[in-house]
Parts: sequence; structure tokens; C-alpha cells
Amino acid sequence: TRDSPAEEPETSHFTTRGLVIEGGALSHILGEDLLEEIFFAISNTCDAVIACRVSPKQKALLVRLVRNYVEPTPVTLAIGDGANDVGMIQEAHIGIGISGLEGQQAVNSSDFSIAQFRFLENLLFVHGKW
Repeated sequence: TRDSPAEEPETSHFTTRGLVIEGGALSHILGEDLLEEIFFAISNTCDAVIACRVSPKQKALLVRLVRNYVEPTPVTLAIGDGANDVGMIQEAHIGIGISGLEGQQAVNSSDFSIAQFRFLENLLFVHGKW
């Protein structure tokens, strides 16, 4: 009823956090040891981190920094479809190249290759199990 106090919505005990960082902001962080540590300390509290509009060099540096700062050390996976993804694919433990309109550079530098993005699910969730 309208006379009863408003009920508080039930909240979960878990908080989902995400971080989105743009290449321009990332350029101020990368190369500064203290800022890199702070960035990864914040990133470690997030469920997802998205880097957008980043340069090919920044992509590769992010993968390298994940390998250096994240504990326990994760197995990194990079997925790309063009020449701008080659550095990132080579820096990761596992690289997947997707052939397409941007040429074969990503495929040629990867550990695994697929013809289309739609094949990624089977590669990760079926074959990745083995």
C-alpha cells in the first residue's frame, strides 16, 4: 500500500565492477611504474576491464603488464583479426588469429587460427577444455 514505508530492494552481497579505459588515458599510465601498479591494483578489483581505442603498441603492453602484475600469474589469451593485433597476439601466452578482410597477418602470427568470429565459442569452450 502507499501508506507503508517503501521497501528496500533486495541487494546482492556481491558487487560487480567494470573498468573502461580509453587509449588517451592509457598513454599517461603506461611507462610510469607507480601509475601502472595503481592501475592494476584497481583492475584487480574489477570483474571486467575494457580498453578501447588503443594503439597496437598499447595492446601488446597491456598483455605484458597483465603477465607482470596480476597474481597469481594468469595464462593470457589474445584474439585479433588484423595487423594491428600482431604485437598483442605475440605477447600473449596463447594467440588466436581470425582471418578476414584485414588480411592474414594476425593468422600468420597466431598459435591458432579460425575463419570467423562465430567459431570462437567452439574453440574456447569445446577445444579449450582439452
